[in-house]
Amino acid sequence: PWGQMSFWGATVITNLISAIPYIGISMTYWIWGGFSVDNNTLIRFFTLHFLLPFILLMLAMVHIMMIHEKGSSNPLGISMNLDKIPFHPYFTIKDLLGIMVVAMIFSYSIIINPYGFMDAENFNIANPMITPPHIQPEWYFLFAYAILRSIPNKLGGVIALVMSIVIILSFSFTMNNKMSSFYFNILFKIMFWILINCFIMLTYLGAMPIEYPYETMSKIVTVVYFMMFILIPLI
Repeated sequence: PWGQMSFWGATVITNLISAIPYIGISMTYWIWGGFSVDNNTLIRFFTLHFLLPFILLMLAMVHIMMIHEKGSSNPLGISMNLDKIPFHPYFTIKDLLGIMVVAMIFSYSIIINPYGFMDAENFNIANPMITPPHIQPEWYFLFAYAILRSIPNKLGGVIALVMSIVIILSFSFTMNNKMSSFYFNILFKIMFWILINCFIMLTYLGAMPIEYPYETMSKIVTVVYFMMFILIPLI
């Protein structure tokens, strides 16, 4: 846990909270458990990561229960009770197949290639006196990190970072309910794939150094990313 990249990643990300007016610095010290990232911070983050899987498991169980009670939606947007099939054994077998595939990939990552996604800098012991030349989060947060770096202002970058994640979670609530399905909407398909490409490009740009042309590209793709979330609900 006290690798160089982990230490400085935690320092940089938690420091973003200090951009909140009035209470930011106090909140940062409270999260750290002191005046810098130390053993108290590590204990708090370990506790958080221990509790999160149980919370996610509970949400997954609620999700499965709701699907079992109300049924899943039709991708075509056509709802007919006559076409529905029993949850068991059809969806049970389908879910078990998905669980087996995920378990195989997970087992490969843990047993055969445990360091495949780890940054090489993290093999060095944490040194608070030496900052790594290029700090970056894990790959699944690179898109948000690229958005953060594309905003010159610290507070503006934090707001854009939070909005990039919140806007995904609230996407289903902002969709236009007048249409039952977007399956036959060509314009929606085009904008959807533009959004997916923006996500992939931001993930790539988040791993690149802050220099030309990556910095300029991050700003352009960030604008397009947020524009897609604004335009898609208007279709």
